[in-house]
Amino acid sequence: MAETSVVTGAFSYTGSFVAARLLARGDTVRTLSRTPAPTGSPIAAHPFAFDDPVALARSLEGARVLYNTYWIRFPRGSSTFEQAVANTRVLLRAAREAGVERVVHLSVSNPSRDSPLPYFRGKAELEDAIRGSGLGYGIVRPTLIFGPRDILVNNIAWILRRFPIFVLPGSGTYRVQPVSAEDTARICVEAGDAREDLVCDAAGPDTFAFADLVRAVGRALGVRRPVVGAPPGLAYALGSLIGLATRDVLLTREEIAGLTQGLLVSDEPPRGRERFEVWLAEHAGGLGRRYVSELARNYR
Repeated sequence: MAETSVVTGAFSYTGSFVAARLLARGDTVRTLSRTPAPTGSPIAAHPFAFDDPVALARSLEGARVLYNTYWIRFPRGSSTFEQAVANTRVLLRAAREAGVERVVHLSVSNPSRDSPLPYFRGKAELEDAIRGSGLGYGIVRPTLIFGPRDILVNNIAWILRRFPIFVLPGSGTYRVQPVSAEDTARICVEAGDAREDLVCDAAGPDTFAFADLVRAVGRALGVRRPVVGAPPGLAYALGSLIGLATRDVLLTREEIAGLTQGLLVSDEPPRGRERFEVWLAEHAGGLGRRYVSELARNYR
């Protein structure tokens, strides 16, 4: 039966894939968003009214499932990981007040309350909050999401197209397990349809050393560049120079740490089906033609 769902960030990245899948099966979709709905969108948009819990709860009324993709990639101005955790707690309370039955929360692979990395530590803190929220829940932990308009894989391709060398942080032997945005959305919707509480990873069928993933992107593009390792500090400095040129943040120190510590892999059987290199072959023509900016997408 068709039902009403709320997807936070339905006009952003992962949330847009979740919303599209729900719409395709006939559901009514609302969103909480930083931006108004595009002209002609079938999705009704409400603001992230974290400072007005009554209005926030009103925007959730009538929904059975809340799909929560709200988070920040890095701190900027008043947007901090601590504030994102606090905001999500407000959202959970509003969902309970509105009569929402279930929340599907997009977390991250290998979160830990003991992590020195605020991104992974904050995600673990929120998982605990969801378990204690009184709502039914599905917690989905994606590894490294790829797909049309994604930031990481697209900008790897952008660098490979424009620079004579690709510099990796560290050795490049640390592993990643890419999962498609479509698979991630499917896993989220399946978690919304489930009746039991669950926690599961969203990971693809293939695991690569990061250096091999970069080389796979280069092969798909038809460009061959030396892929060399450098001390993480030097790789960060080079990335910061690209960030200055593009008016963006290419990669943070914390993202480098999570990458080199191998946190973007799963030890569960993969639920993702789409193979990364098959997807690359189908989409290589458009990859990296333009730089995709995090700041332009979410802050400007």
